[in-house]
Amino acid sequence: MKDGQRIFGIRAIIEAIDAEQAINKVYLQKGLQGDLFQQLEGMLRKQKISTSYVPIQKLDKLVHGNHQGAVASLSKIEFQDFESTIESILEREKSPLLLLLDQVTDVRNFGAIIRTAECTGVHAVIVPRSGSAPLNDIAIKTSAGAAFNIPIIKVDHLKDAIYYLQPSGVAIVAATEKADKSVYDIDFKNPTAVVMGSEEKGINPSTLKVVDEMMKLPIKGKIESLNVSVACGAILYEVLRQRIT
Repeated sequence: MKDGQRIFGIRAIIEAIDAEQAINKVYLQKGLQGDLFQQLEGMLRKQKISTSYVPIQKLDKLVHGNHQGAVASLSKIEFQDFESTIESILEREKSPLLLLLDQVTDVRNFGAIIRTAECTGVHAVIVPRSGSAPLNDIAIKTSAGAAFNIPIIKVDHLKDAIYYLQPSGVAIVAATEKADKSVYDIDFKNPTAVVMGSEEKGINPSTLKVVDEMMKLPIKGKIESLNVSVACGAILYEVLRQRIT
């Protein structure tokens, strides 16, 4: 059942997860048992959905109804369908610009990146379904509302998105310290998908194996890496500079 921006009831939340609804967090009653409850717990772990175990009084305050010991908070923004959104962009835009985020788990970085992406003309942001920061109120606030203005897409695996984009002529360019080329050596005027990873883990090695090019930002200081949202901003503004000159 629904109550504004929340879903409550164990089976209702299971169905919401199956339907790939954008769930920010799930509150579960402490000490609850049962097969269906364990099924929900397993799904939450598999999808890496943020979960808190709380007293029943907390759940009673969150919703008015038979919550069965489970309440889910929904995102205000729905994720877009991958294929239909990408096909629309490819048909509409002469030189589409896409942003793929791999293992970016900090919500404030996520929001800041979305804000910069919208400002620099990115046509869609693509994230993996598992292991990404939630598109919650903090991310939306940090984006300064940009999250409402740009398509955000979840996919099962970023490699599948890359394999889909490459035959359409989209160059996949990954930002990594392992690169030999500088960002200033890359031609961004053609259809491009920029791949960014977190400063802790970077881009998954298996993803790096399938990209078309790798690039890095030159760093002169003693600190060896930039915050991912700062690095993403520097790269996207180089893309924009090339495209408006």
